[in-house]
This record gives sequence, structure tokens and C-alpha cells, in this order.
Amino acid sequence: MGPRKKAGGAGVDVVASVAELAAEQARAGGMQLLGEGGLLQQLTKHLLQDALDAEMDEHLAAAEPGRSVRDGGNARNGYRPKTVLTEAGPVTVEVPRDRSGTFVPKALPKYARRTEGLDALVISLTAKGLTSGEIVAHLAEVYGMTTSKETVSTITDKVLDSMAEWRTRPLDAVYPVLFIDAVNVKVRDGQVANRPVYVVLGVTADGYRDILGLWTSGGGEGAKYWQSVLTEIKNRGVKDCLILVCDGLSGLPEAVAQVWPQTVVQTCIVHLLRNSFRYASRKDWAAMAKDLKPVYTAPNEAAAADRFAEFAGIWEPSYPAVVKLWERAWSEMVPFLAFDTDIRQVIATTNAIESLNARYRRAASACGHFPNEQAALKRLYLATLALDPTGRGRQRWSNRWKGALNAFDITFDGRLSAGQR
Repeated sequence: MGPRKKAGGAGVDVVASVAELAAEQARAGGMQLLGEGGLLQQLTKHLLQDALDAEMDEHLAAAEPGRSVRDGGNARNGYRPKTVLTEAGPVTVEVPRDRSGTFVPKALPKYARRTEGLDALVISLTAKGLTSGEIVAHLAEVYGMTTSKETVSTITDKVLDSMAEWRTRPLDAVYPVLFIDAVNVKVRDGQVANRPVYVVLGVTADGYRDILGLWTSGGGEGAKYWQSVLTEIKNRGVKDCLILVCDGLSGLPEAVAQVWPQTVVQTCIVHLLRNSFRYASRKDWAAMAKDLKPVYTAPNEAAAADRFAEFAGIWEPSYPAVVKLWERAWSEMVPFLAFDTDIRQVIATTNAIESLNARYRRAASACGHFPNEQAALKRLYLATLALDPTGRGRQRWSNRWKGALNAFDITFDGRLSAGQR
């Protein structure tokens, strides 16, 4: 290859080149921004090329200054072509070489076939819920780029280290409320089967949503499993939790008693209602919901028991399983009735949980099934990242948090404010 012009006045050269290209496209009948021959692709090519040439200039200037080529000093030694995938499409650049073979470019590392920008684009598209096949098709259609599902998977595997850091990051010392919920994903292990992935969602003392982590069941549950999960959370700095809300998970109350003895375990009212409707005909849902509302909105346990007796008298002949369901959950439902209205609203407000679960379900269902639980965790972690840059999914839990904060501190004898010191 012939000698190239060195990267002096690179910014002017790039702007002039792109302006010339834009003018040519305009004269030809239209200006193309993306895809093969687009302005962004050409701009990316120029920027990479000028960066490589500038790096070579600096490399030669820094090595043995003042020594000439005749005296055995280092010098340029032509170029080698290299095609790389970028977020603007595939570009071919000419990587400069030196005689001593000591030049190692940073703008385009030796074995790199993709830029960091493309990796970030793929990870972002995955986080938004696109499958590997959809990403491959999108890159081909918009950027004229040929890639594969395997490449997409390799790129997204880069987040495994950050996922490990996220799952072990320090947490707050005390949480007013922790919610534990499950998202079912399909995992191919010999045969495709449903596996739960548990998400622990906390409400912070400042009234924000905080996603503490994601856990797979590993094929088993029970008190021993939940004690390991809660102990892990405790070891990350959580000294106390005032209320833990769940949906009848086996062995969880026993584990909570071991890890945080003072924590109140509360059955999720919304899940209890949903489970009730599973046993009832759709035509009876509205009437059943109306008759159940006085039970969980009663001022105290005695009034709730009276309202439940009335409910059982009406519905037990038709749906005895619904009555049994509430009887089994009664001991873990009634703590809710002893709380202030502000606390009840925090526990019963499920919009944040439902929006999170909807995002997780969409991300999981788009893939159909996963080869293993690690792949499922990666997908749900990327969905978490899509909520906000920190991956914690922070948003205000309630616009009227001050009332709830005072109610929590009074009801739980100052444990919330004590844990913040």
C-alpha cells in the first residue's frame, strides 16, 4: 500500500471528508445516515483511521527520540487492512505497522473485531428485551452488519462480572419492607421445565425501590435454602428488616426467624386475592372481591374475623377451597391489620412490583427457554439494568413517604431510625 498522510489536522480532514461525502450523496438524490456507505459509517472509519495514525506518531516519537532510521531507529512500515464491526456498521481501516513490530494500538487492540460501542449497543438492545435473533436482524437491516447469535451471546457474557459485583454489593443497614417474589422461566435441563427465579425487592428508609438481587432455587427450596439467601443478604450489611412480604414460600418464615428474629412476616394481600380467584369462576370474581375487601381493610383482627365468617357463609358452599386458602394464610395475613394506614399502603402498593415483574416476564418470554439458570439470570439482570444505569431500579415508592416513615418508626420502636445511624 502507498504511504498515507499522517494525522496532522485530523479534525479538519474528517469534517472536510464527511462534508464532501454528504454533498456527493445529496447530489445523488439523498443523504444516507446509517447502513453501508452512510455518513456515520464513513465518519467512524475516518475517526478510527486518524486515531491509529496519531497513535503511531506518538509511538515513534516516544521510542528512542533523536535516533534516525539509518542508525537503526524505528519507523513506519506500511499498513495492513482490518475490518471491524462498529455501532455504525462494518468499517475497514488500515492499521499502521512499524519496523520493530512494537506498535500496539489502543484505539483498536490487536485481536479486536468489534468496538466497545457495538458491545454497548448489543447489551442495550438485549436489556430492552430483544432476542439474539432479533438483534442480528436489526444490525443487518439498519447497519448492514453480518453477525451471529453466538457473537451476540459472547458480547452479553461481558456483563457476568458486573452481575457478580451487583449481586454482592453492600446494602443498607435497615429496610422498612422487603418483598420476595418469583418469576418463572423455562430452562432446558434434559427437558424444558419451569424454574423460579426469586427477586428480593426492598423499600429503603428514604422511600425508594431497591432491587437487592436475583436468586435461583437450584432445584430445591425450604428453610435451609431461604436461610442461605437471607444470610447472604445479612452479610451484605442488612442488620434489620421490619416487615418481609411474601407469598406462602415454604420454609421462609422459619428462616426469617433465625436471621432477623424481630421481623414480621406478612402474606402478600394481592397474591392472596389472585390465588383466591384461581378457584372461582370469572363471573364471580367481582362479587368475591367485594366481599373480601372488608376482611383485609378491617380496623383490627377481631373485626376481620367477623367479616371473614360472613364471607365464608356466602362462598364456602360454592368454593370451599377459597375459604381454606384464607384459613391457612390467616396467621401470616393478620399482622397487616395491626399496622397504621400509611404502613398498609406501603405493603399493599404493588405497582412497582408489578411493573418490575412485567419487565422480567417480557424479557424471559421473548427467549422462549434458556440453556441453563445462569443464562436466565443474565437476561433478567440485563432487564434490571434497563430500568436505570445503576441496575438497582430505583424509583420513588410513595409520594407521601414522610407519613409512612413516621409510622414505621413509631410502630417498630425506633428501629428504622436507629439502623440509619
